[in-house]
Amino acid sequence: MKGRSRSSSTPTKRSSRVRHPKAGKLAKAAVLRELREVADPKVRAKLAYFGVNVPKAYGISAPVLHAFARNIGKDQSLAEELWSTAIHEARILAALIGESEEVTAAQMERWVRDFDSWDLVDTACCYLYAHAKPAWDKVYEWSSRRAEFEKRAAFSLAAYLAYKDKMAEDAKFERFLTVIERESHDERNFVRKAVNWALRNIGKRNLRLNRAAIRSAERILGQGSRTARWIARDALRELRSEAVQARLQRKAS
Repeated sequence: MKGRSRSSSTPTKRSSRVRHPKAGKLAKAAVLRELREVADPKVRAKLAYFGVNVPKAYGISAPVLHAFARNIGKDQSLAEELWSTAIHEARILAALIGESEEVTAAQMERWVRDFDSWDLVDTACCYLYAHAKPAWDKVYEWSSRRAEFEKRAAFSLAAYLAYKDKMAEDAKFERFLTVIERESHDERNFVRKAVNWALRNIGKRNLRLNRAAIRSAERILGQGSRTARWIARDALRELRSEAVQARLQRKAS
């Protein structure tokens, strides 16, 4: 990567944050310009291989986008501007620099309807939504959605809440296990993987939830469908493993 000017958002030893005190659009233009400069056709060509099929993308790796985000810092206004471009990497960056404390239910609803890839879903849920106040309401609301990536967002967010929400009571996760059981019939790849992921993460939170998740997995196994069997067997393999049981025992002692 070649060197940048001092105003560059791309990290170098001398770079500083791209910000404009009055006009977010100017900051957006600067960031987009530098995103285009680091775009890699080889990365763009590999997106479909990783299951990312989006209409507008530059081709920028996740480490580079994370470096951009660290250099820019948190900026919800700029995040909204970048999101409006509909460019895949700009939206990934928007999720990384967004400010969780400023996220509202309405904002989450606007963005979720634009989700069009698993990596965008997971980035938003991990770095922005897991610490947002409406998070728990949205995992239930989105779990019954028909759209594939909206529905994935429910279970991706639940998976992240299982280890990011340190203050949540076990009862919250036990309640969500019933949702996991209800939705274990969905055969779509990006949904079933997220359902499985949420089940495993809840079951690794502590011993009590481990037992509850195992019971849920056993009930899912009894549903009989191929998707349910895959979700349950994969989860049970990990949740009953010696490594997980030993870690939870140490945590409880």
